[in-house]
Amino acid sequence: MGQPANLKKQARERMARTGESYTTARKNILTGKPESPKAARAAQARDYAKEAREGKIGAKPKAPKPAPAPAPQDELPEYPAPEDVIQYDAALWHRVLVQAGVTNPLTSAPLSQALLAGLAGGIGFMVFTFEYAESTTATLVTRAHPEPYTQNLLARCGATINERTTGSAQKAAEYMDAALDAGRAVVVRVAFNALPWIDGNEVDEAETIDLVVVGDHEDDLLVDDGSGLLNVISPEDLAFARAKRKKEKHWQAWVPSTRSPEAETLAANALEAIEETTSRLLGTRELSGIPEHFAKNFGITGMHSFAARLRDTTTKTGWTRMFADPERLAGGMNQLSGFLTDTRFGGEGALRGLYADFLDEASGLPGLSALGEHSAGYVQLAQLWDEFADLVDPEVAVEDRSAMFERMAEAMDRIAEAEHHAASALAGTAQSLVSKTR
Repeated sequence: MGQPANLKKQARERMARTGESYTTARKNILTGKPESPKAARAAQARDYAKEAREGKIGAKPKAPKPAPAPAPQDELPEYPAPEDVIQYDAALWHRVLVQAGVTNPLTSAPLSQALLAGLAGGIGFMVFTFEYAESTTATLVTRAHPEPYTQNLLARCGATINERTTGSAQKAAEYMDAALDAGRAVVVRVAFNALPWIDGNEVDEAETIDLVVVGDHEDDLLVDDGSGLLNVISPEDLAFARAKRKKEKHWQAWVPSTRSPEAETLAANALEAIEETTSRLLGTRELSGIPEHFAKNFGITGMHSFAARLRDTTTKTGWTRMFADPERLAGGMNQLSGFLTDTRFGGEGALRGLYADFLDEASGLPGLSALGEHSAGYVQLAQLWDEFADLVDPEVAVEDRSAMFERMAEAMDRIAEAEHHAASALAGTAQSLVSKTR
């Protein structure tokens, strides 16, 4: 649909008359909603830019204050606040698709976080440790890995997705403005440590994160980073954070159409995702981009390797020797605990409960009712993973570490056995369903 000429100018003039936010004014212009006096609302409206600059007259702050989440009736009514976030990226795209009006063809409800997470690849396992001069790291990922999680989600959700990349910061800003002027939220990828409200010393410089630009206010942009609060960022600061990720070349994505996916498409894509997930866990699929000697750290094989290293009290690769220093022990266990509770690479119940919800929801798709029989196994796995997480004590005394590692190894053995049983059974059912559709 063609956009009114000088849309931004019209929106700002309407803001001045009605007290609406820029995004609300723009949406009302696009939908032809007539103006009405809103003096009371205007008086109560939050000035995000002023809050961000408070105490910083004449200069933009290095660390902008988060803007409080606006009242739904006053600001961005079509963009939902983050609620019940279990997996960061799936929940982010759930909100973006809600704003775009894309729905589940069977229920007319939004595509859920669980369904999107399952389509993205759902669950997995990877563990790595690295010894540095002053620390020993412990990385544990229970999200689908190493497949491209977000790209799989976008390819399989069935919605119309407009993706753009460019080496030009100017063109990137123009692409983003075009999407915002169409009344759509825009997802951009940035270097996490380059965001003004993040302590760069606490974040790996290679780490990226996707943010949603939900609108602008005067000269600043409002972004959703999943915290529940809208953050204010200048276009210059956002461009800087995007430019630091040269590999992605100012990647952005948005949903230009309300067209919902076909139920049959979602069913086929769900089976494809399940085949990928189970084969990765079972070790029957080659890991793309991963050297062969690292394969032992992935999937159920990786769980067994992890348990063995936890029990190893004598060799240099065993955890007892790797974490003999009190500072390395505390740092490594804090990191491990963080991965188990983080919503980006792990999460509640290692995301197994969310995967159970995916199977339940996918079972309602055409021809996939048998998938519902497998959700109980993943509910049980979520409980086992939560029990494992409870065993990780960042304050454990050095002399007690081997005993803690042994308890963790026993729990990991139980998890590996249950994971193998659940993945094998699910893979068998998915294969039989694929055969029926051919």
